[in-house]
Amino acid sequence: MKVALVTGGSRGIGRSITCRLAEIGYHVLINFHSNQEEAGNTLTLVKEKGGSAELLPFDVSDQAAVESTLGGWIDNHEETIEVLVNNAGITQDNLLMWMKTEEWTSVMNTNLNSFFFVTRLVLKNMLANKYGRIINIVSLSGQKGVPGQVNYSAAKAGIIGATKALAQEVGKRKVTVNAVAPGFIKTEMTHGMPEKELKKLIPLQRFGEPEEVANLVGFLASEKSSYITGETISINGGLYS
Repeated sequence: MKVALVTGGSRGIGRSITCRLAEIGYHVLINFHSNQEEAGNTLTLVKEKGGSAELLPFDVSDQAAVESTLGGWIDNHEETIEVLVNNAGITQDNLLMWMKTEEWTSVMNTNLNSFFFVTRLVLKNMLANKYGRIINIVSLSGQKGVPGQVNYSAAKAGIIGATKALAQEVGKRKVTVNAVAPGFIKTEMTHGMPEKELKKLIPLQRFGEPEEVANLVGFLASEKSSYITGETISINGGLYS
């Protein structure tokens, strides 16, 4: 059984990635923190399409929870997680001069520290087996910076740097590490944004669909992408490059 782990895999882009990896033959571990109902809906969707998955609830920002739940799964299964998608993330937007310490730390913990907590655990078996795919979902915010998102931009930029460094550490063991940077994608995160006005800034004149991001992740998770590593691939309709 080929196993993939998608953090924040129950909604939005994470849900589409979960479904895509299941379609290409992976048993997907669907990580989520608190929304049991949406996680269950994603699991049902995967099974209705003939795929295989299971729920793995834990808080990616909590090192002890990661080591207990994810570490426990790894210790109790012979199967190896060969694809890891670090997708979990939150925003708490505010201008820096008004930003509360909790708004900074919670965004950094969930978006950046989680990369370290989760990847370190999963990486060991990838290196031992000389195969692995690590795909980090970052953001346009981490590439160009967005006012009001100093915390989020810093966290995503940090993951982009970590992607480049880790790719150089593990390439000789046939483990690739890449980042995917979506722009405006139709999810809960962009709900309420002035889509009509923002579309004018995008050369393709539309918001992206979660499935389009998932298709890119599916390619990076496959053997067809074996000579691509250390890259940050934008998927933003030409908004920024």
